[in-house]
Amino acid sequence: MASPHHLKFDGVSFTYPGSVDRVLTDITFAVPSEHVTGLIGENGAGKSTLLELVAGKLEPDVGSITTPPTTGFIEQETSLPFSAAASELIDAAVAELRDVERQIGDLSARLADEPELAEAFDAALATAEQSGVWELDSRIATVLAGLGLAEVPLETRLGDMSGGQRRRFALAALLLRPVDALVLDEPTNHLDDDGVDFLISELHEFRGPVLVASHDRFFLDKAADSLVDLDPGLGHEGGGGEDTRQGTVFTGAFTDYLEAREDIRRRWEELYTVQEHERARLQKATEQGAEDIFHRETSKSESRISDKFFADRAAKTLGNRLRSTRSRLEALEREELPPPPARLKFHGIPEHTSLASLGEPAVVAKELVVADRLGPLTVTVQPGDHWLIEGPNGAGKSTLLKVVQGELEVNDGLLRIPEEVRIARLSQDDEWIELDTPAEEIFAAKVPPKSPTLVEMGLMDEETAARPLGELSLGQRRRVSLGIILASPPDILLLDEPTNHLSLALAEELEEALEDYPGTVLLATHDRWIRRRWAVRTNGRGKVLSLPGRDG
Repeated sequence: MASPHHLKFDGVSFTYPGSVDRVLTDITFAVPSEHVTGLIGENGAGKSTLLELVAGKLEPDVGSITTPPTTGFIEQETSLPFSAAASELIDAAVAELRDVERQIGDLSARLADEPELAEAFDAALATAEQSGVWELDSRIATVLAGLGLAEVPLETRLGDMSGGQRRRFALAALLLRPVDALVLDEPTNHLDDDGVDFLISELHEFRGPVLVASHDRFFLDKAADSLVDLDPGLGHEGGGGEDTRQGTVFTGAFTDYLEAREDIRRRWEELYTVQEHERARLQKATEQGAEDIFHRETSKSESRISDKFFADRAAKTLGNRLRSTRSRLEALEREELPPPPARLKFHGIPEHTSLASLGEPAVVAKELVVADRLGPLTVTVQPGDHWLIEGPNGAGKSTLLKVVQGELEVNDGLLRIPEEVRIARLSQDDEWIELDTPAEEIFAAKVPPKSPTLVEMGLMDEETAARPLGELSLGQRRRVSLGIILASPPDILLLDEPTNHLSLALAEELEEALEDYPGTVLLATHDRWIRRRWAVRTNGRGKVLSLPGRDG
């Protein structure tokens, strides 16, 4: 029988103390039992803030949040004590179920002498059967194996684990704990493909409501049956510059969301075009001189009385028309629809075609080795090829990109790249020192003159671009790095986990932009959504290089 519980947000708004900018505005949606709702939105849209409100760490300024009696919550970064062993974490998670087992044993021993305990015994048995108490040990083994933790000894201290292992143990504890609802923040971080598949199956079998914030498009497409987009810009497509409501609800999986969002954008573009045509017409009408209209309206009668009569009538008509036109123009400007954000595009494709004219490969590697990090590797990359580099952690994906860029030396083998080519790499983690400098100034200093701005490239709005880099999120800083490369794309473009920290919409637009990029691309990623659609999204140019895992 399904749980009757649900999560509900009713008109929730929130502003951090001391700030004048509201983070969340009028959030209203519900997550029913046996439903998985994905929480998405641009960087800084308030996803983590909303989850902290659910967890009770923050209180909304207005509105209310309804949660089931027991809501399980896991954050992006766990605060578990490093001194505890993994076994303590698991034992704490299943303590309630162990208590039921002990209660049944105690009641069973007393039942013969105290028959009045029969009702309590039956209730305990029902709870045990419903909660899977009798299969608890098997269940623990299944969850640990499903999340890739079967080989980690339970006596291992959390402080002795990697961050990814601690994160997975925290997720395991949450899945083992008997709760009425689940609230998850980026749960697929540190999970491999098998772990993601296991989590998806767990959420499908869960009887309560699930709210999950995630950038994992594959996971959202397979796990979620609805999505809530916190991007306030989605409210603009219906018109009205003051519409700042958040929480647009989309029914269906991520694929359905993409189609619906594209429909919204197309409608937004159409409405904006109509608006601007109407604005131009009204402005022209208000600028039209009274004399022009008077000449068209004045009668040709030779009578002075008649001339004055028609002139007065024309002036009155002109005044009415101008007032009406100005009124409509003012109404349009009050309720004007902002322009849709520019789509991400490559700009400034290099004019020289050195790779093609030389008639030789872009990259040639033969038995290439970087000690303890890569190889031996043999591969030939032709000009214009788009290569997807995949493999487990430690396989050498990032190492290969650094070698191609010239940042790392090879220990053995051959690497040949034409000297004339331009190479640029988007690293997996950005390192900035100009944290007090506005993003737009940093960008302008690192790109060629007359390059498109961050705003023109669709990477940021004007307010965000004007803020110091230190005030921006990781995803927003990554947009600056991406923009610097895209403003003047190279012959060989190296992308290391390019969708890390990017919003889902921008990640989609980046992939679309890559489809038409004529240069050579080497893209290393764990992103399953990219890997699953690689051949289609690269117009048949896509090739795959799978690097095997390395021992240890």
